[in-house]
Amino acid sequence: MQIQVHTDNHIKGSERLTQYVKATVESSLERFRDRITRVEVHLKDETSSSKSRENDKRCVMEARLAGLQPITISHEGTTLEQAIEGAADKMVKTLDRTLGRLDDSRR
Repeated sequence: MQIQVHTDNHIKGSERLTQYVKATVESSLERFRDRITRVEVHLKDETSSSKSRENDKRCVMEARLAGLQPITISHEGTTLEQAIEGAADKMVKTLDRTLGRLDDSRR
């Protein structure tokens, strides 16, 4: 499973941030590893660092599955960590539902 991390111009894309995102995605999506070819994570600060408001950090996560259309979700949080972890949790639930239906229809 390949993981790509992208940031907007308001978020400094450090190696530490990239490693945190990759570790979170890998641990959350481990059981889907054989079915996911790539995960793209886009991090955005909706209001920039000069302003602050609640839930202004956004994580958009796209999972590409072999033979299926990409699945995209997003989550907003007060911090990047909240946005990343929330998006990972949503992705797990979405993949469970989507792949569960697909597996049931093939039986």
